[in-house]
Amino acid sequence: MLNRGITAVLILASALVLPVAMLAQQPAQQSQQSSTPAVSDQDIQMLRADIRSQRKQIIAANLPLTDAEATKFWPVYDAYMQDVRKNADARVALIKEYAQNYDTMTDAQALSLVKRWGAMDQAFINTRVSWMPKFEAVLPGKKAALFYQLDRRLSALIDMQMMSLIPVIKQ
Repeated sequence: MLNRGITAVLILASALVLPVAMLAQQPAQQSQQSSTPAVSDQDIQMLRADIRSQRKQIIAANLPLTDAEATKFWPVYDAYMQDVRKNADARVALIKEYAQNYDTMTDAQALSLVKRWGAMDQAFINTRVSWMPKFEAVLPGKKAALFYQLDRRLSALIDMQMMSLIPVIKQ
C-alpha cells in the first residue's frame, strides 16, 4: 500500500530538506562567496505550507477511510498538525541559530544546541503520545495504528534527510 506514496514521500522529504540545508550551509558558503542569496523566512513559510499539503495527501492516499471516518479523522489530524507545527517552528529556529553561529560556534553554544535539540525531540514525542487517544477515538484500532506508522515514517524520512544535509560542527 505504501509503494504508491513512496515517490511523494521522497519529494516531501527533499522539499523540506533543501531550504533547511541551505540555511545551515549559508555561513560556510558566504565566507567563500559573498554573493550567495539568503533563504528568506517567507520562502521557508511557503515551502512548509507545501510540505503540510503533501504530507496530508500522502496520509490520505495511504489511509483508507470511510466517509464517516474521514469526517471525524481530518479535523483531529488538522489540530494535531497545528501542534506538530509548533515543534517544527522550534526546529527551524534552532537550525537558523546553528547556521548563524556555524563558523564561530563555541563549546558552550554547541552543547546548548544539542541539549535543546534533545528537548525538542522529547517535546515531539510528548505531542505524538498526547494525541494518540484522540486518533483512537475516531478510528478503529488497525487504522489508528496505520496512521501512527505513516506519521512516524514521514517524520523519520524528513528528519533523516534534514540531518544528512546539515553540516556537522566544525572542530
